[in-house]
Amino acid sequence: MANMRSFFVYLISAVVVVLLASSCDDFDKWTVSPSARLRFSEDVVSFDTVISSMSSTTHTLLVFNDNGEGVRMPRVALQRGTESPFRVNVDGQYLYEGHGADFDVRSKDSIFVRIEVTVPEDDADTIIHCEDVLTFTLESGVEQSVKLVADGMNVYVMKGVTITEDTELTGDKPYLIYDSLVVAPGAKLTLHPGVCMMFHDEVSLHVHGTLDAQGTIDEPVVFRGDRMDRMFDYLPYDNTPNRWGGIHIYGDSHDNVLYQCDIHSGDYGVICDSTFLFDVQKPTVSIENSIIHNVQGYGFKATSCIANVVGTQISNTFKTSVYLLGGAYTFVHCTIAQFYPWDANRGDALYISNQIDETEEGYYPLYWAHFLNCVVTGYADDVIMGNIGENQDYMCDYLFQNCHLRTVVDSDTERFVSVVYDSKKEKPNCSDHFRLFDTKNFLYDFTPVEESGMRGIADASIAEKISPVDRMGNSRLLDGAPDAGAYEFVMPAGEEPEKTFN
Repeated sequence: MANMRSFFVYLISAVVVVLLASSCDDFDKWTVSPSARLRFSEDVVSFDTVISSMSSTTHTLLVFNDNGEGVRMPRVALQRGTESPFRVNVDGQYLYEGHGADFDVRSKDSIFVRIEVTVPEDDADTIIHCEDVLTFTLESGVEQSVKLVADGMNVYVMKGVTITEDTELTGDKPYLIYDSLVVAPGAKLTLHPGVCMMFHDEVSLHVHGTLDAQGTIDEPVVFRGDRMDRMFDYLPYDNTPNRWGGIHIYGDSHDNVLYQCDIHSGDYGVICDSTFLFDVQKPTVSIENSIIHNVQGYGFKATSCIANVVGTQISNTFKTSVYLLGGAYTFVHCTIAQFYPWDANRGDALYISNQIDETEEGYYPLYWAHFLNCVVTGYADDVIMGNIGENQDYMCDYLFQNCHLRTVVDSDTERFVSVVYDSKKEKPNCSDHFRLFDTKNFLYDFTPVEESGMRGIADASIAEKISPVDRMGNSRLLDGAPDAGAYEFVMPAGEEPEKTFN
């Protein structure tokens, strides 16, 4: 019986060896047929715009062999050879001087090709276009090619710069900022229309002197991160938060101006330290017709400051979108929208307080916080919170007038004047008030739709005096009934208003 068992074990082992040998024999067959072709994951490898003279991120190209036998490649080469701005690694082998030899792809298998590019810097102010062709020569003599394309952009590089005297920057090329950018006390940094400030990871703009950033509708001043590639095919890193630091205005800074500015995708937006310790007469910052959007921390946080914010969108922040502790603030025709998509534990849209605790040191007089013709909204049923001291000695003047608010109805008609309250009865999805809410690609347009409750509720006299046109330059006064928020409804091109019949 033992001998019989041994015989069967021997027989099974012999069959397995034969099968494996046969399998290996099939696996190691190589074709030289001209009809055999490789398949590529892309016919054209196109890089997002990269910064000239700096290495791009790595792009991966997959090479598939769908044939029943293996395919050998005696040569893979860049057409431009040593002159190519592209660098290629094929299946772990770098193409030295732009070419390499002796590659293969086994049957029903694939290999990785890693590609990087460094676009050379030149004197051009426009985009620098680069192309090359990566050619795979098969053992059969057949040649297959993949086109490589990249656009480069020249920049001014600023590393650890401190502005110590009045300085003006123009928008002919973007500014790439490393380490930090500091405006020293007594110095003024002026940013002209079209200036694009691109900050590296965690790098911020620190303002002790004065920042004067004034763009236009067509040429805003942009503050953003330096990542120009994509997290996914459909999602640029520029549409994600925490790509850089933010703008920090310190207590010794006054008279800062942000006009037609686009501040997005930072760790925070604009933070203002207490300026009352230095001068209670001078405004800390004026923000007009600007955007603070998609940040990891606070959108606008101010402690004991004087700030005027007009025609501005502050939206989609992980922490509170607008946080006010003490000070004096006027918001006119602003849209404060808390629809941060990256974390359900997002903060409030608006937080107002005159104290952090009940001690004398924890008291911060709130001289005024007035919201006129504004929209304050978000996912939550109540997006307006605060910590208001009940002691009569605690100065706290706040007012909402002709606003559209996502909060509980307040019976205080002296502080809540001509307010329209947004409720789930009106709009089960409060995002339905707005023109575009693309939560896949993280694209938003906070212009109200035609049927929104924000339409026609603003005080026309306030609009005429302070903000007669919206952030996009559209008149608020044409129909005599301006909309609340930073944007006036405009009928989209090609559409007509609904006709009503009496």
